Amino acid sequence: MGYVADRWHKSKPGPDDVPCGQHKGLYPSRAHGKGKRWQARYDGPDGGEITSLWATRTEADKEIVKQEGAKLTGSWIDPKAGKVTVKAYALETWLPAQNIIGRSVTEYRGALDRYLIPEWGPREIRSIKPSEAGAWQQLLTSKYKLSGGYPNRVARYVRGVFRLAVIDRVIAVSPFDGIKAPTLVATDVQPPDVAEVRQLIAAAYKPLWATMVEFTALTGLRSGEVRGLRLDRVDFLRRTLRVEQQLVQEKGRGKYLDNLKTGAGRRVLPLPKRAVDLLAAYVAEHPPPAEGEWAGLVFTMPDRRPVGESTLDWALKSICEKAAVEPRHWHELRHHYASVLIAGGENPKVVSKRLGHKDVMTTMRVYAHLFAEAEEQTRDVLDAAWAEPVTESAEAGGRIPESRGSVAPLTQVRA
Repeated sequence: MGYVADRWHKSKPGPDDVPCGQHKGLYPSRAHGKGKRWQARYDGPDGGEITSLWATRTEADKEIVKQEGAKLTGSWIDPKAGKVTVKAYALETWLPAQNIIGRSVTEYRGALDRYLIPEWGPREIRSIKPSEAGAWQQLLTSKYKLSGGYPNRVARYVRGVFRLAVIDRVIAVSPFDGIKAPTLVATDVQPPDVAEVRQLIAAAYKPLWATMVEFTALTGLRSGEVRGLRLDRVDFLRRTLRVEQQLVQEKGRGKYLDNLKTGAGRRVLPLPKRAVDLLAAYVAEHPPPAEGEWAGLVFTMPDRRPVGESTLDWALKSICEKAAVEPRHWHELRHHYASVLIAGGENPKVVSKRLGHKDVMTTMRVYAHLFAEAEEQTRDVLDAAWAEPVTESAEAGGRIPESRGSVAPLTQVRA
């Protein structure tokens, strides 16, 4: 149980101590008249002593009762924990806890450095108010001119910082609680169709680029996944690909292979025969390195080193110019793969699994318009199948529907 100490007076005065002139029967300490008189003391859940200063004994007693009650209910928060600055907590606690690597670390850190730390970096994390949280979100568009899905993405990172602070019992409640996140503005993706992808393949000026373009379009792999593809992950007999690794490029460390972190990202991908034949022909002509750090890596540069992300982007840009098509990003080949699956009637759950999305809602958010188009195609197919044929009326000279008995059987329609 905690207790209250009088800082201004000695609890055990010596024989030579002089009585206090202001407080009868008490003997002054060295702290007499300096700062607040009453000190609340209690043990935290970890056994360490926690202290705080108060002007009156009543306030100190109330603090003891409050903190002891919080320990009993499990809602106790170290009053000193909230003194950590927003910058220190975001960079030293939240960012390392995200279990991300490479490009994602750079992206998250960049968002914090550009939009959070300049506004709140030196502030104590407990000092941020809900009104300030709402105003900060508005700055993303008014001051920093972010648009599309970026305000929502940046706000999601920062809201996560404060959410973790609540979980860590650094603060009692997030200032973003009750504050609506910026609206997620989804931009409809317009992926290249099969004809355009064929143009890109034809315009590719190296077998490496032609194979990577086509293989990505046939598998929907992310850039890091296709660049980090190793031959032992491909089962040519069963026509499957174990997507388990990606090529990562990190500042200060360079390129390296790392395992995918999320369970959804790690997946077994069924390969179409065209992809298997394509890969088999390529590795027959361009065998992967047999030893060393990059042993088994399917796609490498002439010096047998991995393909860099910027190199791949530059190659696709050059291919688009040569093919006389609009500039494309490598990720749009992944969108192409998704669009083909959706047009072929695959349900959202299957598409999500093939793409390695963490949940089907991510898939629906990105490709909702493509699913809507596929649904319309389904309606057209059914309407066409069940359309009632018409014949010429010999007597009236007009067109009248045939009897329902003349509708073609479903077995014929499906054929």
